[in-house]
Amino acid sequence: MRNWGSTIILLASAAVAAAQTMPADYDAVLKTLGKQGDYKSNVLKVNIPRNDLKVTIDGIATPTPFGFGGWIAMTKGTGGNDVMMGDLVLLEDEVNPVMSALLSGGLEVTALHNHFFFESPRIFYMHVHGHGKAADLAGMAKPALDLIGKGSPQHQSSVTGGGSRVAGGTIDTAKIAKLVGHEGEQNGQVYKITIGRDDIGLKEMGATINARMGLNTWAAFFGSDSNAEIAGDVAMRENEITPVLKALRANGLNVVAIHNHMTSGQPAIYFLHYWGTGPAEKLATGFKAALSELGKPAATHAAH
Repeated sequence: MRNWGSTIILLASAAVAAAQTMPADYDAVLKTLGKQGDYKSNVLKVNIPRNDLKVTIDGIATPTPFGFGGWIAMTKGTGGNDVMMGDLVLLEDEVNPVMSALLSGGLEVTALHNHFFFESPRIFYMHVHGHGKAADLAGMAKPALDLIGKGSPQHQSSVTGGGSRVAGGTIDTAKIAKLVGHEGEQNGQVYKITIGRDDIGLKEMGATINARMGLNTWAAFFGSDSNAEIAGDVAMRENEITPVLKALRANGLNVVAIHNHMTSGQPAIYFLHYWGTGPAEKLATGFKAALSELGKPAATHAAH
């Protein structure tokens, strides 16, 4: 019994000592964010659970720990800087405001996807990345984290001057093609512009993977000149992701997914799906802004 008692005391003492080893700047991070967290294995983990949500999966009332606990984490890197990663749990209407806040703060958004089917409300997961001083990273993340759980529906119109009640009409496709710099094809009431990424030189087993094989960037338009919707996909190298995200968000286009379509082939390619509503010309301008970020040398984007 004495041995057991000694062991318990030693373990308790070790736990207290471990808790005391948290770097002072991490304690400041928790205060800045106004969140709780813990420090283990050289990592500060800040929990951002969505306790405000009542989620059902296929009609099953499901508790937050089942998969609705967001987080950000920091660990010490080289040169006195920290690495920050995170996974934020967001409602549809929170995704793009939170993304814009992260990008404006200087952080990167590296993935956006779903984890479930048949859940209500719909939940999306946004992966975040950054590196720098712990205090700076906390300051970059705070405006975005403060938006979680406090938003109101923003999806009625994504671009100023547009409306969500889009109906089939006539779009000046010649103007759109001239603005974008590429001709498209008409299929019923949909006008679609598809642009290959032959500049990447993607190969698999010696075969060139071209636009017909899925390596392309595209935009589809439906509606009228004054009130239309746009949807599309952007094929990107990793250095193009953040500039493209910034271009789309600056022009009011909603990012709905960031992921891979191919698990083989070099170099690695990422795909970004977007959607928006508004005047057709403004939507085309947003697409063109994203398009203009493609094909630049990596060094060019380092300044962003």
